[in-house]
Amino acid sequence: MNTEHFHDLNLIEKLSNTFGPSGCEDSVAGLILSQISGFCDEVTTDKLGNIIAVIRGKGSQRQKLMLAAHMDEVGFMISYIEDDGTLKFNTVGGMDPRVLCGRRVHILNSSRIIPGIIAAKPIHLQKKEERKEVTPIEKMYIDIGASTREEAATLCSPGDYATFDSEFVIFGENLQRIKGKALDDRMGCALLIEVMREIYDENLPDNLDLYFAFTVREEVGLSGAVTAAYAISPDYCIVLESTAVADIDGVPESKRVARLGEGGALSLIDNGTIYHRDFFDFALKCAKEMNIKCQIKQYISGGNDGAHIHKSKSGIKTIALSAPTRYLHSSCCVADINDYRTMRQLTQALIAKMPF
Repeated sequence: MNTEHFHDLNLIEKLSNTFGPSGCEDSVAGLILSQISGFCDEVTTDKLGNIIAVIRGKGSQRQKLMLAAHMDEVGFMISYIEDDGTLKFNTVGGMDPRVLCGRRVHILNSSRIIPGIIAAKPIHLQKKEERKEVTPIEKMYIDIGASTREEAATLCSPGDYATFDSEFVIFGENLQRIKGKALDDRMGCALLIEVMREIYDENLPDNLDLYFAFTVREEVGLSGAVTAAYAISPDYCIVLESTAVADIDGVPESKRVARLGEGGALSLIDNGTIYHRDFFDFALKCAKEMNIKCQIKQYISGGNDGAHIHKSKSGIKTIALSAPTRYLHSSCCVADINDYRTMRQLTQALIAKMPF
């Protein structure tokens, strides 16, 4: 049976809408495997669930370039069923409680998706002092329409995962903006898929073996990156990610991490990694020479799989190229499709021009 291959916006949409919180990436992995089949020399899945696809060069002396993007997204785990049928939950990955109340969610049980709503005590029942505070997660619950614990228990159980239920939307002037859940890091996954296809259809540089690593559990400790980097033992790594930007009114220019529409953001340093300066300079020079939009991440924040990859074994020369994304770790991440496209162009150029 032929598998339909998705591209560009359609590919990002399919990946964005797929259920895959940290520790439950199977559906995302299945979609990715269907999209890369036939476009690599070898593909394996390790014990944690990382997908590692390889395209080998033809030369006798080759170096290894790892390209990494994580499959998981932030989400929730059901922790307890109350007598009234509502569900208590914990977050999986870092989220701001202010973005949760009133949001639709999908809960995955052993056989199907259960819809629900995150809720809390309504404002007209809150005390005056409560209205001044952000409702803590421990005072929220998920309503799945059940009336009793017994009824709710027929639909889901403690330990079940949930994610935001969010429509993928294309909007803005010239329809260049996209909104959806899990753009962190499904845009990176889409980019790896498309670059892999294009490289496999063209001539790979003789001196390179390319390792495309789709990692798990980035949002809860980067554990997938640990095992992937150790197994590959690359010479170089490009982490393809999303980064929060704060490019909105009221934020000082010095704290606007990056800007939508100005290309992918190259990082010098974040909360987990000091990136390899020569590799960073090469990437920036390559962007300028090829007239590809690119910007420098100008505020130290966040982190990604590079935090473990760069210090694996004897050390790996690592850079991060990230898609500027507003409202990260919410149901309504917003990015610019042109940034994704320029990141794809730059990634291809870096592969073609690797400095050795």
